[in-house]
Amino acid sequence: MAMLTVRNLPDEVHRALRVKAALNGRSMEAEVRAILAGAVQNDSSSSVATEADARGSDNKANKDR
Repeated sequence: MAMLTVRNLPDEVHRALRVKAALNGRSMEAEVRAILAGAVQNDSSSSVATEADARGSDNKANKDR
């Protein structure tokens, strides 16, 4: 699985995530994963995933050259 680091997160956002995670009975990390997954699943444009997949394929092809 991939890892993601978020820098310069405002303290207010960090606190809100901590509270939201606690209310949902999750760790903050699990809460952020749920929020991110929901954000991309709710994106009405399925072309976002398709474009990302295409870019990944292009990058692999360029590395093989």
